[in-house]
Amino acid sequence: MAPSQDGDVFGAVEALAVVPVVEIDDAASAVPLARTLAEAGLPVVEVTFRTPAARDAVAAIAAELPDFLLGAGTLVTADMVAAAADAGARFGVSPGLSSACVTAATEHGLPFVPGAVTPSEVGGCLEVGAKHVKFFPAGAYGGVATLKALDGPFGWTGIRFMPTGGVRPDNAAEFLALPNVFAVGGTWIAPRGDIAAGRWDDIAERARAAAALRPHRQEVQA
Repeated sequence: MAPSQDGDVFGAVEALAVVPVVEIDDAASAVPLARTLAEAGLPVVEVTFRTPAARDAVAAIAAELPDFLLGAGTLVTADMVAAAADAGARFGVSPGLSSACVTAATEHGLPFVPGAVTPSEVGGCLEVGAKHVKFFPAGAYGGVATLKALDGPFGWTGIRFMPTGGVRPDNAAEFLALPNVFAVGGTWIAPRGDIAAGRWDDIAERARAAAALRPHRQEVQA
């Protein structure tokens, strides 16, 4: 895994600030969804590998929108990491830390975001060289207060988090204002039911609102 590739991908994720986390039941919905997000100013997605259609959805977006910032999530085995990379994902995300997944991501050149919520897990991420880490489920593990506490012992290392799970439109800005948060993930932008029903206008409206969090974040962190 080339460090420059990691930096380019994670820098792009940080610049967008908000990552829609989606479940896709029909791969035919993937490209319309990605186009909707891109046109709304949020050209990034994390397609979770929770459905049989996930791999084909990633492949469809990669083929049609090569510049889209395409992520694959819920990668919990080495085989899933390999499938995501082969399908064309530009980064992978896991809810936890698995050495097998980290190794597979390295072998496939896939920038990878493992998960951690405790000091021991954060230390484990540092041991494998991961500086971009998912914090999930953020709401159940103390949210903003816990991330502030983790910044004390770990802030100097440069490790940064992407809280997901419990991040909502009304609290996303609070998470994004933290110096150890590089982005947030959320399912509210494109819920599974809206994707299945093709409610692209509703998704676009929420995506535009999410994209509008970026200037606020820059103002807070300036």
